[in-house]
Amino acid sequence: MRDRIARALAWTLSVLAPRRPGRHSAAFLADQAAEPTPAPVNPWPRPWTGPTKEEAAAFFRRQSETTTELGIIRERRRAAVLATMGVDYPYSYPGAPFGPSAFAAAGVSA
Repeated sequence: MRDRIARALAWTLSVLAPRRPGRHSAAFLADQAAEPTPAPVNPWPRPWTGPTKEEAAAFFRRQSETTTELGIIRERRRAAVLATMGVDYPYSYPGAPFGPSAFAAAGVSA
């Protein structure tokens, strides 16, 4: 009985479901002929395209700015650590109300 129900259900679905063209049908082969597959691109015949001199200079300029900012952060952290140990570190920044010479009087040279 289950076999008859399964066959009836399969037949009903095959009648009601839209048909797709098979691999060997004329419609499928016509679609394949209309859309040719592009050939893979071989990268070896083209020369290597690297950054220009201006692009490389701009990259290293940006990197040096970042490195400078990291150096300032490192110096601030060093001054904070030495301050917790009670050591005056001659840390100065642009626009500071006092310069490194104020620390030289305390016994630490810049």
